[in-house]
Amino acid sequence: MSKKCIRAVLLVEDNPGDARLLREMLDEEGSFNTQLTHVQCMRDAEQHLAAHAVDIILLDLGLPDAQGLAAVQRAHAAAPDVPLVVLTGLDDESVAAQALQEGAQDYLIKGQIETRGLLRALRYAIERKTMESAALAMTLQMAHSAEHDFLTGLPNRMLLNDRVDQAIAFAARHMNKIAVLFLDLDGFKHINDSLGHPIGDKLLQSVAQRLSACIRGSDSVSRQGGDEFVVLLLELKQPEDAAVSAKRILQAVAQPYSIDQHDLHVTASIGVSIYPDDGLDAETLIKNTDTAMYQAKDNGRRSFQFFKPVMNVQAVERQFIEEGLRCALERREFALHYQPKVNLMTEAISGVEALLRWDHPARGLIAPSQFIPVAEDCGLILPIGTWVLRQACAQAKAWIDSGLPVTSMAVNVSAIQFRDKNFLDGLLAILAETGLDPRYLELELTEGVLIKHAEFTAAILQILRKRGVHVTVDDFGTGYSSLSYLQRFPVDALKIDQSFVRQISTAGDDTTIVKAIIGMARGLQLRVIAEGVETLEEVAFLRAYRCEEAQGYYFSRPVPARQFAMLLRNGIPESRVTVHRLPAMAAARAG
Repeated sequence: MSKKCIRAVLLVEDNPGDARLLREMLDEEGSFNTQLTHVQCMRDAEQHLAAHAVDIILLDLGLPDAQGLAAVQRAHAAAPDVPLVVLTGLDDESVAAQALQEGAQDYLIKGQIETRGLLRALRYAIERKTMESAALAMTLQMAHSAEHDFLTGLPNRMLLNDRVDQAIAFAARHMNKIAVLFLDLDGFKHINDSLGHPIGDKLLQSVAQRLSACIRGSDSVSRQGGDEFVVLLLELKQPEDAAVSAKRILQAVAQPYSIDQHDLHVTASIGVSIYPDDGLDAETLIKNTDTAMYQAKDNGRRSFQFFKPVMNVQAVERQFIEEGLRCALERREFALHYQPKVNLMTEAISGVEALLRWDHPARGLIAPSQFIPVAEDCGLILPIGTWVLRQACAQAKAWIDSGLPVTSMAVNVSAIQFRDKNFLDGLLAILAETGLDPRYLELELTEGVLIKHAEFTAAILQILRKRGVHVTVDDFGTGYSSLSYLQRFPVDALKIDQSFVRQISTAGDDTTIVKAIIGMARGLQLRVIAEGVETLEEVAFLRAYRCEEAQGYYFSRPVPARQFAMLLRNGIPESRVTVHRLPAMAAARAG
């Protein structure tokens, strides 16, 4: 450190002779330009330090109003960030050493001080204090970083657990309740993927600010990682108070965000657990509120859900399924069953749909409705979907090579699978690997898959059409059912959702919907397939209104490949497709 950095020195010395000597030493070098302020007691030093900034303090340990370590302690309390050099007599060296332990940077022995040594001691004292301050700041920063989220500055998981533990201890003593809210953003991944992580990070920071503004000063907001936050609410009078806070948070988060010229919209799903009703420790409360949050998502998102004990049963079941799914492919527990589509005019099998089945070693067959949503949530739908495509294509090629009359193999494709960046390349690779002509493959996509990311979807569908792959809109009528997107996207067929087919015999509004779908499809020159057909009356109605194809238990349940090969050889039993003599058909025409 250069000499010019020492501009203001406070000398606390009651001996005028010693004070004069020190002043003369500092004045020996005029370029040093140091201003020395001399006071004779600690009280005057404290007043000066309260009103003026100094670079260093020279402190005599034998003042009229402060002796020894007491003087050091008072000086340090008055100016904790200012370096301190103590002055002592020959018999006070032990006290001076103790002063170093109290925070002094150095000590000088009266009678042995010379100018160069004094200046060097002052400079080194300032340097040491600077280094100590920097080290302390770094230590404090490291401690803060260890307990706070680097992006939002909010408490992290470790600090939150500590605060929840403290809140539980306080609530137990005062017979209060506390609430833990687990919040997950809906739609954040899409923003992150489409606009990039910098935009996503700024959005998380904005959400953190809104959450902090929604709570009292005594409450806490924590970021758990990703787009997950936890709110700790203290001293609740009744659980309903947590519901008020949850509603306020949902409204705040749902307000539009303007980030880097992008207008962004996200919502939140919140789970709520209450101490002591839902847990007696931090780990249990947070686990239960996380479980309740997933229930809120399952209930439609943009909502909150209080924890209920039955949710733990559901969570255990979900965990069981997820763990099993991670091993199912490797253990070859999956199989495909096949269900025919029947041409209602020719009474022949017009196609086949591949349907996934899971034969769990302990549970036996697990319904797709139980494991497909879990596979989508945990990302396993991608490898499972790839396996289904490969198996279905290979089976179709094997049937064709054996001379069986296969006209199309339909495979359901999930939204996550379709939007994966490797989907198209993977599909084309499977077709090349299995040798299946693309015109035999039919992909079934829901309306939601088509509508979201419309430009991306249209581009992929155009490529598929050029390659010869057919596309069917699955579950038609349950989503957007928009004429505009049917005209925009290159699709080949509509599949009427089974919920409408089941209502045909009632001749109610759903019958009108079926008629409208068939009429619209014919106007657009699209094939129509009715799924879930189970009765003779339904078959008669669909044939009467010229629905081309049907699929359902009336014709055949999904069956293993070997059994389906027999259907291809022998056809559907005539009693299952011939309805032209039945009066139901005439009644349907009359309707």
